[in-house]
Amino acid sequence: MATTYVPVSETEAMPVSARIRARLLASKERFHANDNIAHHIVPGELEELLDEVSQRMQGVLESLVIDTSSDHNTQDTARRVAKMYLQEVFGGRYTPEPAVTEFPNVAHLNELMIIGPVTVRSACSHHFCPIMGKVWIGVMPNQHSNLIGLSKYARLAAWVMNRPQIQEEAVKQLADLLQEKMQPDGLAVIMEAEHFCMHWRGVKDTDALMVNSVMLGSFLKDPALRREFLSLIKR
Repeated sequence: MATTYVPVSETEAMPVSARIRARLLASKERFHANDNIAHHIVPGELEELLDEVSQRMQGVLESLVIDTSSDHNTQDTARRVAKMYLQEVFGGRYTPEPAVTEFPNVAHLNELMIIGPVTVRSACSHHFCPIMGKVWIGVMPNQHSNLIGLSKYARLAAWVMNRPQIQEEAVKQLADLLQEKMQPDGLAVIMEAEHFCMHWRGVKDTDALMVNSVMLGSFLKDPALRREFLSLIKR
């Protein structure tokens, strides 16, 4: 019986990472380490990407001269690492923004609200070492502001932080996202974190912390409000 040859398009023959990258380039979208690219991934491709990253990670282990065939501790390490990157520590790159229900400010709240500390985990884009810390969020709503549930602050923070990045940009991304959703008169975000690229390598300083902040609207313009916020958070 003759075999029927079905040609495979050039795009379909590409590795899944190349297909996603081609879409991003065609859309002229940026895809830096701390960007979300979920809208350019079609259903089923994350599973393909997991397989591809597993294969590439296996190559890294082989280049490190680790015998994964006879070493029972590293036999499945390549896939475990791939799954950790795609689904957990870098998951904010590959998953859509979490759904957040917004409520009208029916009571016309206009007093300072503080949320935190919210535990966050990230990774530095220079060495892929962990960044572990806490975030405090200050909100000065107005009668037109949207309000969101308390747990949603943590979900949005995790979505932004679970990407390779630097802390300064992560805090700015989170502040901009919350400002866009809530439209308050003022918004403040402070992050305090340990950086394992300092603890684990390089200078190996185990005590150093980094603290940075973004102040928007009334928090930037009103020194008294800023002082009140800073005095009330317990770091």
